[in-house]
Amino acid sequence: MTCSYKITYFVGQGGKLWEKVQLSAVCNQKNGLIRTGRTLASFKGEYDHSIDSKGRVSFPARLRKYLPPQSQDSFTILKGLNRCLLLYPAEYWLGVEGRLSGINEFQQENRTVLRNFLRSAEDLTLDKHNRLAIPPKLMEWASITNKVIFIGMGESIELWSPEMLEKADQELSPDAYREMFENVMGDGSTQ
Repeated sequence: MTCSYKITYFVGQGGKLWEKVQLSAVCNQKNGLIRTGRTLASFKGEYDHSIDSKGRVSFPARLRKYLPPQSQDSFTILKGLNRCLLLYPAEYWLGVEGRLSGINEFQQENRTVLRNFLRSAEDLTLDKHNRLAIPPKLMEWASITNKVIFIGMGESIELWSPEMLEKADQELSPDAYREMFENVMGDGSTQ
């Protein structure tokens, strides 16, 4: 299956960026064409939460209100590219899978990326108390023990141990961040 995706960002009142996201996909399958289009809110903000002895953590209410209804409180969690965990609502994970399905797995580099990205992925569902049970192996890998920090990242959510996030923050100087921001959000020139 091949998919093409279009994401449109809107600027809200007060200049807030990314208040709503229009995500649409067109996918070619053997049995026909699938079209989807929906308006979704993006995840943003930072939220500290405690983890109980069974590895469960309350999902932040402020993030919960942005969950797409189609996800039905279902998520995919996996190792992030930094020493954190990535959490995708099921609806957004479908877009990730669409991109992954376009990767040629007959090339060594591609196989290595697919293997290492997907090998830790697990599906989770919020329990009746709106808690997530973080898999122990993933908690250990991310050095998460009794506290976790949720960071909204648009379509995904990062889960950090406070110590690992502090270390990552200390390694990033304000000047380096400014330069990165200008390269990513601007035209790439520094003046």
